[in-house]
Amino acid sequence: MLRLSIIITAVVWTAVIVWWSVHAPPFDITERVPGMDGEPLDRASAGAIGPASSIGNLFHVFADDCGGDGGDDTADSDDTFPQGKPCPPAPAHDIASWPRFRGTNINAISAEQIPLTNFSGGQPPNILWTIDLGEGHAAPAVHSGRVYVLDYDENEEADYLRVFSLETGQEIWRRGYNVKVRRNHGMSRTIPAVTDSAVVTIGPMCHVMAAHTQTGEFLWGIDLVKEYGSTVPLWYTGQCPLIDDTVVVIAPSGPRALMIGVHKMTGEILWETPNRHNWKMSHSSIIPMTFGGRKVYVYCASGGIAGVAADGPDRGAVLFESDEFNHPVVAPSPVQISNNRIFMTAGYGAGSAVFQVSHTDGADGRRFSITLVNRYGVREALASEQQTPLYHNGQLCAVLPKDAGPHRDRFVCVNENTPEKINWTSGQDILFGLGPFIIADNRFYILSDEGTLVTAAATPRRFEKQGAAKITHGVDAWGPMALVEGKLLLRDSRKMFCVDVTMGR
Repeated sequence: MLRLSIIITAVVWTAVIVWWSVHAPPFDITERVPGMDGEPLDRASAGAIGPASSIGNLFHVFADDCGGDGGDDTADSDDTFPQGKPCPPAPAHDIASWPRFRGTNINAISAEQIPLTNFSGGQPPNILWTIDLGEGHAAPAVHSGRVYVLDYDENEEADYLRVFSLETGQEIWRRGYNVKVRRNHGMSRTIPAVTDSAVVTIGPMCHVMAAHTQTGEFLWGIDLVKEYGSTVPLWYTGQCPLIDDTVVVIAPSGPRALMIGVHKMTGEILWETPNRHNWKMSHSSIIPMTFGGRKVYVYCASGGIAGVAADGPDRGAVLFESDEFNHPVVAPSPVQISNNRIFMTAGYGAGSAVFQVSHTDGADGRRFSITLVNRYGVREALASEQQTPLYHNGQLCAVLPKDAGPHRDRFVCVNENTPEKINWTSGQDILFGLGPFIIADNRFYILSDEGTLVTAAATPRRFEKQGAAKITHGVDAWGPMALVEGKLLLRDSRKMFCVDVTMGR
């Protein structure tokens, strides 16, 4: 009888251990709660820099590119250029660009028709150049042969927009301002928006800065905390600025305005959207979408999701809003899928949701509404903690978060109509963490947070791994990637790499 009891007990405990290994988090992972990993207690005071006029007052130009004497020159924002010598214009040849968060079409899909390598056969990566950066996850934008990245210099206690040659990695100029930022999983984590005439950044403490794209001449700045009462998000600002034609679109999410439109050259405030529910700034970025023939700026704040008129006499007005996706930490941005729907996800147990946007025509114009179609728990459907999911050929693809159950950390794809049904995963041996992903040359490029770049066919049928290459031995390779003319730009927490991924390199 005793022997039978021992056998039964052993069987029960074996079953418990097997269940735990499949369904529970790894033993060395503690449940994460927003703010537990060192978020400064007084974020607003940590970011104080004085009057808004101080934004952009630091300017270093590298004379080899500007006709100087071979050293560094420094200018205040009141001076157009050191010694009156402007930087040369950007290269005149027609070059592709990745000018903002998620690229030209804001979908993380390259439209370039260039054959790219898949790293099959184990060939080592061709790294063209490497740049040391301050600790962070701010990723580059690329325009007219130049790379623009926001970087925090701990020695100078300054945010800098740094500009490099795409071809050589040589620094051309940098523009910035002094601000105190305490290290907290890095400092800078946003992507500039750049056009032919203006480049705009948002720093970790909510300072917006605009400079001339080619010369670095300071244009204007806004301290969102001082001017709009913005609350600096946990782990600092993650929202990337949007330039739409001549308008810079930003979501201060303060008492004065949920969203604003700013003239990209002058800094004039063109419109302000009331923040009727006192929603707070999230790490999510504003995404332009089209519903009922109207362009709409869609933003998911900490509090809810809103669509704001991007055109017409009522631009800046709220067209629709919902508080049915309300979470304190939201990093991914909204994704428009077919049939006028929006897919939204976040980490820390938030799961995901699908919304339907509808419109009706009346005597007083077109009216919009938004309805929650379905809500999914983090173990029930596609979810993502940090990166915005890819939408491609009717599929949504992302890396599942650590609290997503047995498929955690895997790259997965689902059908847009059934996000609760996984089509395929990268498998238990190919895990990615919080790393980024893009589509180029009809394949996925997926970067693990430990710096391994994996390629796979962009197919709805199954995960077809093609190859892999170790790019960096650093940590926390979380910044989104950019791809221009076969040059893939990526980073870990301390370095930025330019990798030649063209076929036959």
